Amino acid sequence: MTSKERVMTALDFREPDRIPMTGMSFWGEFQQAWREETGGDPAGLDDHFLVDVAIAVGDETAYPSLAGELGTDGEYTLQRDGWGQVKRIRSGASFFEQMEVAYDDRGELTHGEFEPADLERRYAHVDAVIDARKERYCVFVKTGGPFIRTGFMRGEQQWLMDLAADPVLASEMVMRTTHHLIAIGLEQLRRWDLYDTGVWIFDDMAATKGPMFSPATAERILAPAWQLMVESFKAAGAAKVILHSDGNIGPLLDLFLDLLDLFLDLGFDGINPVEYHTGLHPVELRERYGERLALLGGLDNAIIMPRGDPDELRRHVLEVLSAGVGGGLVIGTHSIAPDISVATMKLVRELIIEYGTYPLRLP
Repeated sequence: MTSKERVMTALDFREPDRIPMTGMSFWGEFQQAWREETGGDPAGLDDHFLVDVAIAVGDETAYPSLAGELGTDGEYTLQRDGWGQVKRIRSGASFFEQMEVAYDDRGELTHGEFEPADLERRYAHVDAVIDARKERYCVFVKTGGPFIRTGFMRGEQQWLMDLAADPVLASEMVMRTTHHLIAIGLEQLRRWDLYDTGVWIFDDMAATKGPMFSPATAERILAPAWQLMVESFKAAGAAKVILHSDGNIGPLLDLFLDLLDLFLDLGFDGINPVEYHTGLHPVELRERYGERLALLGGLDNAIIMPRGDPDELRRHVLEVLSAGVGGGLVIGTHSIAPDISVATMKLVRELIIEYGTYPLRLP
C-alpha cells in the first residue's frame, strides 16, 4: 500500500497492510545524535521510521505583509509576526514577551481587515514541493483553530479573561478569526487538490491536567466556530477533518462527538496527538468511542520514551498497537526531543515492524 492508502484505510476503520505512522518532529539534537550514532543522514528519518503522514500549510496569518523585524532593545529583538503580534525576544530564547496585539479592547482590528486568503505569497513555498510530497506521504491541509489563533491576536492572558468575562466580545472575535481560517483552508484544499485526504485543525487548547476553559465555555463560544469549520471543509469535499491539540482534551471529547448529532451529523473524525501522559490512553478511548473517533498518536514522548526502559517501552508500544485492531489507529507521537534516545526509537521501530502488521498478532 502507499502511505495515502494505508492512512485513509485506517481512518475508515478498516485494516491496511500495517498500522500507519503519524508525522513526527525530530528535533535538531536528535538528528545530530542519529548522525553521530548511526552515520545516517537525518534527511532519511521519515523513511527509516515508516512515517506516512505529512502536513501542508501555507502562510495562514492574518497579515503576512506586516511580518518582520522592527528593531532592537538592548539584548532583545522586537519582531512583528503575521498575526499582528509585536514580540520582544532574547537571542537564543524559546519564549517571548508579547508587546502588542491585533485585537483591541473593543475587539476591533488595529491593522484593518485580514489580507486575502488567495495571495500567491502565502503558498509558493508549498507549491514547489507539493507534488513530490503527495507521492511519498498521505498529505493533509493544516489550518490553525479559532481558540489559539484568536489568542495570538488578542494576547493569551487577556483572551482567557475575555472567554470568562465577556462571552459576546469573545464570540465576535472568534467568528471573525474563523472565517479567515476557513478561507485559508478552502484555498489550500483547492490549490493542492487534497480533498481526498482532508484537513487538520491545529487548536492547542489544553495543558497536562485539562483544557484552558470549561466545557460550558467551549460549547457556548467555540463550538459554533469548530462546527462551521468542519461543516465548510466537508461541504467542499474534504474526506476527513482531524483535530490536533496538545494536552488533555478528555473533558471535551464528548462535546466534539456530540457535534455529530448537534450539527447535521458533522464532526471531527479523529484526534491527535493523543498524549498518553495526560491520561488519554488509546485502549480506553477505543473502548469508549469505538469507530466514532480515530486516534492519531498515542505514544508517550514525555515519560515512557524518555525513560527508555526496554521492558516498559515494549509493554507501552504493544498496548497502543492493540487499540488498532480493526483499524482506527495511526500510531506515533508529537515530537522526538533530545531526551529520547536513538536506541529507544530503534526499539519502537522494531516493535511496530514486528507487531504492527495486519492481521495484528499481539502477545
